[in-house]
Amino acid sequence: MEAGGNLKRQFGLWTAVALLVGQVIAVGIFLTPAGMAKAVGSPFWLLLIWLLLGAMTLSGALCYAELAARFPEAGGSYVYLREIWGRPVAFLYGWMDLLVLDPGLTATFAVGATKYLVYLVPLGPAAQKLVGIGLILVLGTVNILGARIGANVFKALTVVKIGTLVLIILYGFLGGFGNWDNFRPFFAAPAGGGGAVAGGLVLAFFAFAGWWEVTRMAGEVENPGKNLPRALSLGIAAITVLYVATSAVFMYLVPLGRVADDQTFAAQAGAVLFGPAGGAVFAGIVVLSVLVTMFAYLLVSPRVYFAMARDGLFFRSFGRLHPRFGTPHRATLVQMTLAVVLVLTGTFEQIIGYFFFVVVFFIALTAAGIFRLRKTAGNGYRTPFYPATPLFFLVVTGFVLLMIALRDPVASFCGVAVVLAGLPVYYLVLGSKN
Repeated sequence: MEAGGNLKRQFGLWTAVALLVGQVIAVGIFLTPAGMAKAVGSPFWLLLIWLLLGAMTLSGALCYAELAARFPEAGGSYVYLREIWGRPVAFLYGWMDLLVLDPGLTATFAVGATKYLVYLVPLGPAAQKLVGIGLILVLGTVNILGARIGANVFKALTVVKIGTLVLIILYGFLGGFGNWDNFRPFFAAPAGGGGAVAGGLVLAFFAFAGWWEVTRMAGEVENPGKNLPRALSLGIAAITVLYVATSAVFMYLVPLGRVADDQTFAAQAGAVLFGPAGGAVFAGIVVLSVLVTMFAYLLVSPRVYFAMARDGLFFRSFGRLHPRFGTPHRATLVQMTLAVVLVLTGTFEQIIGYFFFVVVFFIALTAAGIFRLRKTAGNGYRTPFYPATPLFFLVVTGFVLLMIALRDPVASFCGVAVVLAGLPVYYLVLGSKN
């Protein structure tokens, strides 16, 4: 393959489903239910929030499915923003992804995995950083050696991850360790009123975060107009079922009123299921889950920088493929390098917090593009129940944006300011080329 060639379409439906499910289900399902449970104090509201966010996520995914079918190229949201809202907007999205978000998330997952790994293997602070860096280098290198190799390893890890979670759910329910009385009263009013439900919605929103990332691989999915809509629908349906079932088994094992302030739901449920070894068991599950998610980010994220380079919005050399492996190796190395730097400096957690608002805004802006696209759209997949589907997604997403801004206006402002700082770069440095 020539270094400047195109990505090969080599992934089928189930690879795309695995990418979506494996990337989304990270630590959120283990950490989020405890905060939601303490906020709403009711099994009904806890499960309803998961179902509502599942429906909202599916509505957004159906919008993305139409965009992916119309523009089946590597890059995902970057490509859709470019085609609908223009190159400057797309550049700002890529600017945020390249410099902050993707390396920051990669560093977060690497360090997060090592923090849970200490429950299994004693590691000091320096050793944790070294292990985290090693994970980035190993997983990134696997993805450079071949997209199919990386995808096959990823699928195997995802099957193990989801299979383990399903076994935990079945073992919890069928083993008779819990009490069905824990679900009573089922329809109790939220302990904190409407504000508690609103807070639960925001927590659940981020547990579903990342579902849009699979569209970055559109340039490598076979028959994308057919397979991506199916993958998005099947993947989000599976995630929603797993989230509802996991929260249900947690409540079956541990009454909501006994959720400790200093423990996750998963840790308490693990103690019920496995006794003193419960913490180690769930630590191992979390480590595996985080590694799979980090693997996915190192696979899909470089496709954005690759697309930017092909458009002349990043160094042209990063738009070239490895002559032997056919992967965007230079774009992958950029993400790996920046992530390693963030692990060494330890600044990634605060930096990531600044960009929650902007990320949600870009996702909403991308989905909103479907209204503009419909004016010129040709044949192909179309979002069902239009315009109700995108409107529902935008209303819920707008509410989440408002909640994020109200909870941390300073961080939201800083994130917006950093993204807008990319405008001078675009117009002064790149403007003459575009």
